[in-house]
Amino acid sequence: MIRFSSLFFSSAVIIALLSSCHKPSAQDLALAAEPYISDPNSVGFDLTPLPQNNGSRRWLATYSDQRKTARFTIEIAPPTPMGSAAGDSLEVSSGQGAILSMPGSDASTMLVALEKALEAKHLPTNVQRTSRLPFEYLIFGEHNSQEQGGSFSATPPGNWTDMKIFLGSAKDESGVYLNFNPINRKAQFSEKDPDYGDSVLAKLATVL
Repeated sequence: MIRFSSLFFSSAVIIALLSSCHKPSAQDLALAAEPYISDPNSVGFDLTPLPQNNGSRRWLATYSDQRKTARFTIEIAPPTPMGSAAGDSLEVSSGQGAILSMPGSDASTMLVALEKALEAKHLPTNVQRTSRLPFEYLIFGEHNSQEQGGSFSATPPGNWTDMKIFLGSAKDESGVYLNFNPINRKAQFSEKDPDYGDSVLAKLATVL
């Protein structure tokens, strides 16, 4: 009788432990199915969602390397559909956003990584910090997946938004890709054109 009770107790404990095990969420499965793919012309960083502000999506962005961490906020206002060109199935939308600086950020290692990825020729010096760097954006695709080499595809579908942002005035626009995946909480700055490298890097240095 004592042996039976002990066996019953042990079985109950095992069942309780199994029933309390964490079941993978949809986000966990998405993370496992869609790992981040790095490439030489991109610098990836992490995203943490923040409360929306007047409908704008917001994230805390962090990049850590050599015990130095860059921290900044990305804010993206709702897009406006622009439709597609005749004979082109690509649906494009546009909007506005901003990168906001944060106190205590150390972007020294991130700027070095960006210099290489964007093929810039010089690291910015005597940087005048600003609290907010506005940009205009074009979204070329949502629910895309990463491909080797830095490109994106709608097949197979994924959770990436393929977006290009324009920094500066209308007479001095510097373009860079700001692609993001809110499901696996990753984003990246990717080279648009090496001719923009120094200009983009100088502008990003004011808020990173």
